[in-house]
Amino acid sequence: MNRDQMTIQNLYDTTKTMAGPYLEKYVHPWEVLPHIGEIVLAIGAGLSEEEYDHPQENVWIHKTVRVAATATINGPAIFGAGTEIRPGAFVRGNVLVGENAVVGNSTELKNVILFDNVQVPHYNYVGDSILGYKSHMGAASLTSNVKSDKKLVKVHASDGDIETGLKKFGAMIGDYVEVGCGSVLNPGTVIGRHSNIYPLSSVRGGVDANSIYKRDGVIVEKDDRM
Repeated sequence: MNRDQMTIQNLYDTTKTMAGPYLEKYVHPWEVLPHIGEIVLAIGAGLSEEEYDHPQENVWIHKTVRVAATATINGPAIFGAGTEIRPGAFVRGNVLVGENAVVGNSTELKNVILFDNVQVPHYNYVGDSILGYKSHMGAASLTSNVKSDKKLVKVHASDGDIETGLKKFGAMIGDYVEVGCGSVLNPGTVIGRHSNIYPLSSVRGGVDANSIYKRDGVIVEKDDRM
């Protein structure tokens, strides 16, 4: 995947998130990560009190959201209509979850944007990441957002590394991506639209759109008949 394929325009349908107008101000999605908190606050300030509950400071939850009693929610955070927050979910703040999404049991979110219809339903950690429309993370799959050597994260594009200037950067996951159970998306991972990640994969760098990431870094183009 080259750097031109790693743009917001190529990865996401920005009409499928309340953050769309804000995302369109940037070229690459990781440029948004330092600003998610302020984006959530800006959107929250304009939400209707008739449609959204405001149970604590800087937290907005649509009245149709189902929230388990054992979920923990810290702001700033927004949850769109029809979303489900399951038992043991831990929302650490700077989180925007779209409509009809699932934040699963024991799932942890921190500094993320989840587009509409995203599912992170079972034991997932998603930090410093953006997940596109209808993307899905299988059970126990997670984003790793800090390098083991604590150095700044680079994005490994096919036409050269991109310096992000970020110490914390998980994954940019395009629309309709399926991440298999038990997979780890290493810091700086970018996955194109309609791609699938095999279970138990350790993913680094970029994965082209309409691809299948197999174990040991083998990437193949999807068969049109699939």
